[in-house]
Amino acid sequence: PTYSIYVAGLVFKWLKAQTENGVSGVAAMSQRSIAKSNLLYDYLDQSQLYENRVEKSCRSRMNIPFYLRDESRNDAFLAGAKARGLLQLKGHKSVGGMRASIYNAMPLAGVQALVAYLKDFETQQA
Repeated sequence: PTYSIYVAGLVFKWLKAQTENGVSGVAAMSQRSIAKSNLLYDYLDQSQLYENRVEKSCRSRMNIPFYLRDESRNDAFLAGAKARGLLQLKGHKSVGGMRASIYNAMPLAGVQALVAYLKDFETQQA
């Protein structure tokens, strides 16, 4: 499996090169992940339009599910998100709702764009 080993090596080099607030590697990626998820969860937790049904102690830093309290607005939400280039937010077909996947490749700017859209959509619905 030499190709797999080669690709893994490239990923490890990339990880080691990442820096955040004076730390590097996996610690830097962890800091980024915490900052991104906190940004999104903090907004969702204070919102009147959205809700997160996952207990705080069990929340993922990578996949953040949320629901519109009025699910009849889901299609409008997804259409507006698509118009802003925010894609793949529809939740799992058996669970419903929305899901933001913010893995390592998603920059903080992407999460900031999502939160900006969430705020705008909530304002429009008021």
